[in-house]
This record gives sequence, structure tokens and C-alpha cells, in this order.
Amino acid sequence: MFLAAVLSLAAGCIENNIPYPVIKLDIVAMEAEGLLSAAEIDSSRHTVTMRLKETTDIRAVDITHVELTEGAESSVAFPGVFDMRTPLYVTLSLYQSFEWTVTAEQTIERYFRVDNQIGEAEIDVESRIATAYVPMDCDLSATGVTALKLGPEQITTYSPDASTIDSFEDTVRHIEISYHDITEMWTLRVVRSEVEVEFTSVDAWARSIWLYGSGRSGSELGFRYRPAGQEQWIDVADVEVDGGSFKARVSGLEPSTAYQVVAFSGQNESAVADVTTEAAPVLENGGLESWSKPAKSWMPYADGAAPYWGSGNPGATTLGDAFNLTTPSTDTRPGSAGTTSASLQSMYPNMAGIGKFAAGNLFLGRFAQTVGTNGIVHFGRPYSGHPTALHGYFKYKRGDINRVGSSPAGMNLAKGDPDNGAIYIAVGDWTAEEYGGDPESPIAIDTRDTNTFFSSSSPAVIGYGEMILTESVDGWTEFTIPVTYVSTSRMPTHLIVVCSASRWGDYFTGSTDSCLLVDDLELIYE
Repeated sequence: MFLAAVLSLAAGCIENNIPYPVIKLDIVAMEAEGLLSAAEIDSSRHTVTMRLKETTDIRAVDITHVELTEGAESSVAFPGVFDMRTPLYVTLSLYQSFEWTVTAEQTIERYFRVDNQIGEAEIDVESRIATAYVPMDCDLSATGVTALKLGPEQITTYSPDASTIDSFEDTVRHIEISYHDITEMWTLRVVRSEVEVEFTSVDAWARSIWLYGSGRSGSELGFRYRPAGQEQWIDVADVEVDGGSFKARVSGLEPSTAYQVVAFSGQNESAVADVTTEAAPVLENGGLESWSKPAKSWMPYADGAAPYWGSGNPGATTLGDAFNLTTPSTDTRPGSAGTTSASLQSMYPNMAGIGKFAAGNLFLGRFAQTVGTNGIVHFGRPYSGHPTALHGYFKYKRGDINRVGSSPAGMNLAKGDPDNGAIYIAVGDWTAEEYGGDPESPIAIDTRDTNTFFSSSSPAVIGYGEMILTESVDGWTEFTIPVTYVSTSRMPTHLIVVCSASRWGDYFTGSTDSCLLVDDLELIYE
């Protein structure tokens, strides 16, 4: 009895100190009726964004399918119909809890156009007021509506019919619109303006200027430019006109040079705008000629120079000098003025057979630290400008995947699947405070946490371009990757260039047979 009591007491004192495993819980997929495109899932921010068609009733969005990380339980019962005018907050639980936010965005194209209109109308959705501007000499009693759209396409009715509104003598008309079971009363206003033509925006890049203007619809609309100090104006070609709005791009200009631009509408001209094109910064060590080996890791910059390019070598070589992933190579592209290229060889760095797959890689930024068999790298370098493309040369040997760690959301990579290489460029306005890095290299990528992985859909990305390598390319091949911008006016603060022999290296998945050579990388400005 005594022994039993002692054992019972001892058992009661034993604490369960075994920690629960940390399993990241994701919304892997989401489908719904009435989507404009596939739902955008950002695992780094724990967000899902659904972009709805105009005709979808945002008050009753039918979410038909949701896929979660295996074993995860959701605080919200899916599938179902949800009012998406406000965010849907979802808690995923297993051993820990992760908070996700599901939002819906719906853009309804709205316009109001009248005879002789200047520029685009101002649409105040909250107050339900649409205001169009016309010249001072416009006869309002003979001004009619030429186009009107205030609700979703095809399902909106108007009372009275917009085509019957042929006078704004009292400057204001009212119209009732209906769609779904919603009825709205809108006010249409026509206001005389002394300004017949003006710039709405002038965005100067290194070798081009983006011009946006507002003028009198029905008149000849366009732009002229000239180098500062010259008298002769040059007409801008290929002007796009939409009612009273017009835009164009002047190309073939010189960087860091002053120009003058003017917009015209018929015989009327705007005030002259003075602009200076941006500089055209070069890509430091883009020829990949400068290398050093301060310890056992090859570094893509000269001995004693400030680091600009980085690689995963400092992490891989902790397991041995032989595991330099990225090294200088004497195999250069024909016609190169240099003698060195970069060889990016994917490997399986290990000690006594224990290790992790690592992609051969080269990137703007720095390797920050090794945490066990994981790494933390900082992406980006300070940059101000708008490159239109990344140009260079490459060779690629593609292997079949023989090392599998994990897969990106929605994929199920397995041994034998083809590995992919990748080269991409991005400019953006990332901040160290939000993305975890430092002012020089603001994006901190921690291979332990896929939330930190780079995403081209990040709101900080202003311009992006990529080239995915799906086949081996034996000979040196020239490439040009165009950069697509979401805005011509936003100014980047940082530049990212990444080259990888194994696209999914962040997930420790790829082929040890994959090798990418790159040479003579440069930024293009057009």
C-alpha cells in the first residue's frame, strides 16, 4: 500500500513538458461563385483576397470550396454564403492558432460623359454624385448625356433612360438606378470650367516620360515636347484618347536631362511643364567579374569591397568547404568583355549524411545568418529608378527533383518531377519595419517560415518580371526580362534581382543535378 501510494504521488508530480509541434496552418485554396480571377492567397500575411465580378452580389458571396492545411480546423464553417462587404476573420487551429483575414474587392466601372466634356467626370460613389466639366462657352441647354454607367454591367437599369437626358440648363439632373434588389438615386452635374486642357500627371523615367492629360472631348488632343533650351516642339505620337482624357509615352530620351512638355486640346494649350528624366543606375558587378574568398565561402564582390550581391554560400559551407553553391566560372558567354561568369550549382550540403538541399543562388542582398540547418537572407539593395527590363546571358542544366523538403501551397512536388530554374527582377518600396530586414536589404526571408518568402503580389512591389527555366539550355543564350509596372508614378526605394538553379530551393526541394550559369547582367532603360 505504501509503495502504491508513493508511486501514485510520484505520478501526480510528473509534468508534461513535451512541447506541441509548430505546424503552420494555411488556407491553401479558396473557390467562390462570381470571381473575376482565382483567389489570391498570401501565406506571409495570412490573407485571402477575392476579386469579384461586377455582377456578383457582394452581400451574398457563395464560397464553394476551401482547402486547409491537413488537420486544421476553421472557426468559420465552409462552404457557405457570406456578406463580404466587411472582412471575414478566420481562426485556424491545430496545436496553435493562426488568424486569417478573407476580403473581397469589387471594382465597378463608372463613367458619366456629356457633349464637349473636358477630361473624365468626377464620380463620388459615397455621395452618389457624378460631375462632368465643360468649356465656358458650352450651351448647357443643348448638352446631352453621351455615355453613362453607374452600376454593374448588363444588370443595371436607369430611370429615366440616360439617352433621353439632352439638357443640363439647370446644371443638375437626377437619375434612379437599380441592380440586384438595390435602388440608388444619383445626381448628375455639369459644371463650366475655365480650364480647357491640363496635365493630370507627368511621370519622368530615365529614357521616357509618361504623359496624362485632360481636354475637350471631340477636339484634337495631344502632347508636344522638347529638350529644355530648344525652341522647336516635337509632336508626341500614339496618343491614346478616351473621351476627354488622353495619355502617351515619349521614349528615346536621355537620362538626367531636362525637358519641357505641353498638352493641347484643339487650339488651346496647357501651361508648360518642366521635367527632368531620372538617372539610369547600372547594376553593380553585373558582369560578375569581382569575387573574393575571405574565408571558405566564395563571395560575389571584390576583396574588401562593400557587399552588394549575396548567395547562400555562408550557410552551406558551415557543413564543409566543398559546399560552395555559387562560384566564379571561366565559362563566359561569347563576346563578353570579361573573363568570369557565375556558376550556381544546387547541392545537398551534409555532414555524415545529415543535411538539407540548397539551391545554387545569386541575389541582391546578403546572407544574414544560419539557424541550425536553416538560413535567413536579406533581399534588396537601395535603388531609385524604373528599369524597363533585365538583360543578360545564361546556360542551364535542368535535373529531375531528387530532394524533397516541402512544396508551395497548392503544389505537391515529388521526386522525379522536373526541377525549374528562375531569374526575376523586382522594384518596390519595401520597408525594414514591415518586412523584417534592414534599411539596406529590407526583406528578411527565413526558410523556417514560408510567411516571410518573397511574393510578387506584395503591395510593396511596383514592378516585376521573371523568367522560369523549364528545360536545359546547353549554349549561352541571351535573355531580356521585361518589367511590368502597376504604377508609372510610384518611386521604388529598393531593387531585387534573384537567380536560382532550383526555383523551389526555399522549400528545400530541387535537384542536385541542376546548374545555372549567368553572365553580363544589366538593367535596361527604354
